[in-house]
Amino acid sequence: MKNILNKLILLLVAPLVFVACNNDDDGIVAVLNPNASVDVTLSTSSVVLDPNMADAEALFVSWMQPDFGYNAAADYTILFDNAGGDFSDAQSVSAGIGLEKSLTTSKLNGILLNLGFEQDVPGDIEIRVVAGLGDYNSIVSESSILNATAYEDLLDQSTTWGVVGSAANDWGATPDLPFYTTGTDGVLVAYVTLIDGQIKFRKDNAWDLNYGDTGADGTLEEGGDNIDVTAGTYEIIMNLNNLTYTMAPLSWGIVGSAYNNWGATPDAMLTYDPYSDQWRTIVTLLDGDMKFRLNNDWGTNYGDTGVDGVLDLNGDNIVVTAGIYIVTVNFNDLTYTMEEIQYVWGLVGGAYNNWGATPDAQFTRDWSMSDEVWILNDVTLIDGEWKIRANNDWGVNYGSDDGVTLVDGGANILATAGTYTVRLDFSDPDNPTYTIE
Repeated sequence: MKNILNKLILLLVAPLVFVACNNDDDGIVAVLNPNASVDVTLSTSSVVLDPNMADAEALFVSWMQPDFGYNAAADYTILFDNAGGDFSDAQSVSAGIGLEKSLTTSKLNGILLNLGFEQDVPGDIEIRVVAGLGDYNSIVSESSILNATAYEDLLDQSTTWGVVGSAANDWGATPDLPFYTTGTDGVLVAYVTLIDGQIKFRKDNAWDLNYGDTGADGTLEEGGDNIDVTAGTYEIIMNLNNLTYTMAPLSWGIVGSAYNNWGATPDAMLTYDPYSDQWRTIVTLLDGDMKFRLNNDWGTNYGDTGVDGVLDLNGDNIVVTAGIYIVTVNFNDLTYTMEEIQYVWGLVGGAYNNWGATPDAQFTRDWSMSDEVWILNDVTLIDGEWKIRANNDWGVNYGSDDGVTLVDGGANILATAGTYTVRLDFSDPDNPTYTIE
């Protein structure tokens, strides 16, 4: 965004002249019309966003092509900022060379949340359209005002129940593995990866109320026997209405020539995101094909026949190009998205992996946040130093001089032996920060 603003500043000092040459090398000068303007029209001046209409059009922005004074192919960007803002931290949506843009409810709601809007509280935003002409010339429209009301797009499926045990978290050395609500009152679900050992279910990370299974018959007893488990990834369903439970292997993964040579190594596992009731992963892919499958097995697999973003059982392979992606799958409606990103962040250092002798501890996105916040849970460090770097490489790395702000190429960060949760906040790319606790 600051690049856009810099271009606007340069507009004031740079000559509004484009010089080109014809085939005879004669100079041709095209002078920008000083009265050129971008006139913007909004489809509405007020909107209350409805989460039940997430894919419906909420706002249609259109504009007439300016009279530049010569033939020009402008590149248009729509900017959004809080009313009275200076657009230095504006949200942006590219419209390419088109003269209009339709925004869905979910897209506009995300923009509002990123601007700091609160749920169900109306507020005004200013909307501008920038016509980009080359590297240093832009025409900016006047602001149009939209009164909008956002909704909270994060689900609250949290409960006070968790899985504890030698197979889960060393009997409470770290927080219990969470149960989430389902569509049925009193029926909870947990998606967990366990090691060989034992587990129980307890409330509030405490032993005041806990359930085991005396007799290993699938029924729960208060204070009952530990439940023996073998290593694996499971879906555990606990029914507090009749005190029963079930455990079944469940893992969703990415398989293909783009990732693991069609299963030569384990699939890239997706993890459950309770804030959206979807499954996600951040994965580095090669040029090739991929599919989604259940439990590292071909019994249940999904592709995309028709390349329409909708999964089909036993469908066609999904063709991808090399890159780092946030992959999101909604198994409720069998839709998926793949968002390419530039960096995936990792923790490296003498305090963790002898400065890269083994892979870095990889962060994942904090799905509870709407901005670019990353989290690394329960990482064990030894006495030493560490840094943050991108893509397991030293090309982009961050340290800190003050224990808060991340500095590109900055000083190593000191660590005392222990288990920590580390958060990175890149929502302001010019001033990233971190916390460790």
